[in-house]
Amino acid sequence: MSTERTYFVYLLASQKNGTLYCGVTSDLPRRTFDHREGNLPGFTSKYGVKRLVWYEVYTDIHEAIRREKRIKKWPRDWKINLIEANNPDWNDLWKSIL
Repeated sequence: MSTERTYFVYLLASQKNGTLYCGVTSDLPRRTFDHREGNLPGFTSKYGVKRLVWYEVYTDIHEAIRREKRIKKWPRDWKINLIEANNPDWNDLWKSIL
């Protein structure tokens, strides 16, 4: 019996047009909570990057990791366009994933 896992590539922002962070996880609600609460030391905690502004869903972890690595190499403008294609106001999507 096969159990399909779900993986997420996501972008967080400190505010509209603010500092961005790209990550990958298998538990988006928990990971986003940890970023919001400052439970993860490092970049997001240091720069107040807490707002979930974009994410994609994958069933293959290797695909998700490849996508994350590609996005991390993108110019900032491309990341902004990715966010604004579906979230032009940079609303926090936190409640929509609970």
